[in-house]
Amino acid sequence: MDALPLVALIAVSATVAGAARRTPVPAPLLLVAVGLIGAYVPGVPDYTLDPHIVLPLVLPPLLHTAALDSSYLDLRANIRPVALLSVGYVLFATVAVGYVAYLLVPDLPLTAALVLGAVIAPPDAVAASAIARRLGLPNRITTILQGESLVNDATAITAYKVALAAAVGVGASWAHGIAEFALASLGGVGVGLVLMVPIHWLRTHLKEALLQNTLSLLIPFVAYAAAEHVGASGVLAVVVVALYLGHRSWQVDFETRLQEEAVWKMVAFILESAVFALIGLQLPYVLEGLGAYGFGEAFWYAVGVFVAVVVMRFVWVYPATFVPRLLSKRVREREPVTNWTAPLIVGWAGMRGVVSLAIAFSIPMAMADGEPFPARNLVLFLTFTTVIGTLVVQGLTLPVLIRWLKLPGRDAYAETLAEAQAQSEASRAAERRLEELLADERNALPQPLAERLRTVLERRRNSVWERLGAVNAVTGESADDTYRRLAREMIDAEREVFVDLRDQRRIDDEMMRTLLRRLDLEEAAAYREEP
Repeated sequence: MDALPLVALIAVSATVAGAARRTPVPAPLLLVAVGLIGAYVPGVPDYTLDPHIVLPLVLPPLLHTAALDSSYLDLRANIRPVALLSVGYVLFATVAVGYVAYLLVPDLPLTAALVLGAVIAPPDAVAASAIARRLGLPNRITTILQGESLVNDATAITAYKVALAAAVGVGASWAHGIAEFALASLGGVGVGLVLMVPIHWLRTHLKEALLQNTLSLLIPFVAYAAAEHVGASGVLAVVVVALYLGHRSWQVDFETRLQEEAVWKMVAFILESAVFALIGLQLPYVLEGLGAYGFGEAFWYAVGVFVAVVVMRFVWVYPATFVPRLLSKRVREREPVTNWTAPLIVGWAGMRGVVSLAIAFSIPMAMADGEPFPARNLVLFLTFTTVIGTLVVQGLTLPVLIRWLKLPGRDAYAETLAEAQAQSEASRAAERRLEELLADERNALPQPLAERLRTVLERRRNSVWERLGAVNAVTGESADDTYRRLAREMIDAEREVFVDLRDQRRIDDEMMRTLLRRLDLEEAAAYREEP
């Protein structure tokens, strides 16, 4: 097996994603554009998307990282809109968009059209998270979009299986569809509930950070594989486990948390970058497979399906936002008042992604009777154009729409104030605990060391308040920013001395690494820049 194409894909996509951070263009869009161009560069190998790799090997870690970064409490507070989007909308879009495709494309069977509807129904988890992070959307909108993207893949995959069974002629009824959906959803949640507690127990009882992080890398694959093995939704199992682990991450050893955060950020960055580049690289394969359909004819079908996808999302989102509020006093009391702008953003933020393409590529070549699957190549083309269209059109215009609507973003001052108040309460509790410990003769310390502990508490308590205070007239920094910068300069000076001592052979490499690691942990724990 030649590993060079895979290495080249990762290297180029990571480079493009890194460069995108210095441009106003979101990384997913730039990666797709580079993929589209690269597909026709001589010498670039064929990167055919394999659903047997994407679904079990790429999707679980991406969902795992997204769920770890999500708030279980926020998702629970917004469970109604999240459920209406991740389940209700996906089923509605499957039928509505599928029926539009059935009307648009001559000789396309309704069952094959419903397969297409299921394939392009779910907005993409990676695209939603990437766009939301970059734009700084209000917290509630971000939570709803991320919550939808965590669960909707499970709904879409189940709907696809039911529609595909009908299309290939193996038989499917309403009762079968409902049973399939119940098994996938309840089974996936059940597998996640069974796994999450023992996995967390194991994480908290392993004593070595290396072993804990090895387990962390295996968790999404174990949850996905276990659920799929019993016919349940691997997507839901991964999400349930990750939400639980993320909610209780504070119970894991600090060294594990530091390593785990760095490892998963790297994994997510590499996979997200490669995934969007892969989308663009599929263009030659999709165009070559059109067969009897001319490009011009297929293009107008694509425009019709794209418009249907965009319109049907609004057809669902606005009633799903306001009708429950009109009908239920409890909803009005529990959920904040909203106006027309929030559902407009949610409706327009419906970018599709690699999961839709992976499902489309898994459509079999032939039906149960041996006949070719009807319009399979056209379904692939319409899926590809819908993914590209939503990423480009909606991804590029969403920032403009948000600026035009003048949505209130995150209040940095209010968040810093809340952080300062929380830190002050925690520091007072730590101070009381310190005094209790020092009162015990077994914990007796020389006065300078005891004062050093009190100074650490005082520094931690004041650091956040200092960010709210006056800034340096020369540098524009707050006192806390200046403190952090000077602390890093001091650590850098120490680091250079350790390296020089190693080069002079006054200390060996092992001792140097020990000393440098101590500095690294100090810098990471105490002087790292705030997000």
